[in-house]
Amino acid sequence: MDGTGTPSLRRPPAIARLLGALAAQDMVAAHGRPLVVQALRAAVADFRAGAGAGPTEAALLGAAAQWLARHTRGPRPVLNLTGTVLHTNLGRAPLPPAALAAMAAAAGAADLEIDLSTGRRGERDSHLEALLCSLTGAEAALAVNNNAAAVLLLLRALAPRREVVVSRGELVEIGGAFRIPDIMREAGCRLREVGTTNRTHARDYAEAIGPRTALLMKVHRSNYRIEGFAAEVAEEELAAIAHRHALPMAVDLGSGSLHDLARWGLPREPTVGAAIAAGADLVTFSGDKLLGGPQAGLVVGRAALVDRLRRHPLKRALRLDKTTIAALVAVLRLQADPDRLPQRLPALRLLLRPQTEIAALAERLRPAVAAALQDLAEVSVIACDSQIGSGARPADLLPSAALALRPRRGRTADALAAALRRLPVPALGRVARGSVVLDLRCLEDPAAFEAQLPLLPGLIAG
Repeated sequence: MDGTGTPSLRRPPAIARLLGALAAQDMVAAHGRPLVVQALRAAVADFRAGAGAGPTEAALLGAAAQWLARHTRGPRPVLNLTGTVLHTNLGRAPLPPAALAAMAAAAGAADLEIDLSTGRRGERDSHLEALLCSLTGAEAALAVNNNAAAVLLLLRALAPRREVVVSRGELVEIGGAFRIPDIMREAGCRLREVGTTNRTHARDYAEAIGPRTALLMKVHRSNYRIEGFAAEVAEEELAAIAHRHALPMAVDLGSGSLHDLARWGLPREPTVGAAIAAGADLVTFSGDKLLGGPQAGLVVGRAALVDRLRRHPLKRALRLDKTTIAALVAVLRLQADPDRLPQRLPALRLLLRPQTEIAALAERLRPAVAAALQDLAEVSVIACDSQIGSGARPADLLPSAALALRPRRGRTADALAAALRRLPVPALGRVARGSVVLDLRCLEDPAAFEAQLPLLPGLIAG
């Protein structure tokens, strides 16, 4: 017998019998018969491979339900209480309602690659090219899957089997997967490092140019900062050097803000338009960072060069789908109206959220969190710092406020953080100095968090 008095089975029942149970029929209605059969077979196989008392029929059905949950669950909504607004692991920029509506509208048949005026085949980049050019001052634009893809396409189209000159101090690594030397190698071109880690001069670039040089490239150091005895060549000067030798100059901006964030009191970030104005022939940047849109890699610049990228065979492999293009266009329309951008773009709104507002929310939530945790943890309101995230201004912090949960009775902060992740809508904070810190900067629906609090004690005990 199991703990409920239900007799255990010496041998598992036939799959057909299990399928006749009401719980199995509910699973079939939700997932279809083939998947449920597979789940039941997996549950029976686990029983046969295990030791000890046999399961009940209800236990087998429960195991099948858990198998289905593991194998059919897509990305889940979570509460971002980490203090990192553009969190790569949490999908970076939250999309505005206008982008979600545009994605839904484009989900059916759409004029993705057809010119409605002529009835002939069109170009999918045409939906966003005019807006991108208007916002950046570029002659032409295209979009691919992400910024790494944009850089790869640029190098593959313009510099195969040739040299690309980059400052040693700009050989960045982003997130452990995007490294400039690796991208160069995969693109089939040769990296020509110039200068030193902390200082690169104009003469370093000029002296490196030779018959095998394809282009000069500047990479924005978005996730680290070099201070002290340091020097780098400005984009205007680097563009002038490249053009004197009839070479293009490319800039990889990474985060790629379209507006100077200083206008809203945020740390200054180089803009795409400024790079174009400085003479850059091509600029690459991300769609899901400071732009505040979906994952995308954007390339803007001289029409002749953008056209070479567009005609390259790799472009097809890296192109965006219709719903992503629709969302991107919606975000670009918001970007075209900077006066109302803080109210309409979630990423910017969260970055600009005042500390006083966040602290007031923390004070309001503290009693409910303390009541839910009872004697399991001490709950206090603390000042803390948020960060922009995704490599944007890593050394610049945003004053914020948080709930600090310090476990009692031998519990650990890691166990408490794990319980928060097991909530129906998981709440993700960070563990620091023995406490779980829940930065509330990105919590815009406190009711959704508060409604789950009664579940916490059971999750901690479990």
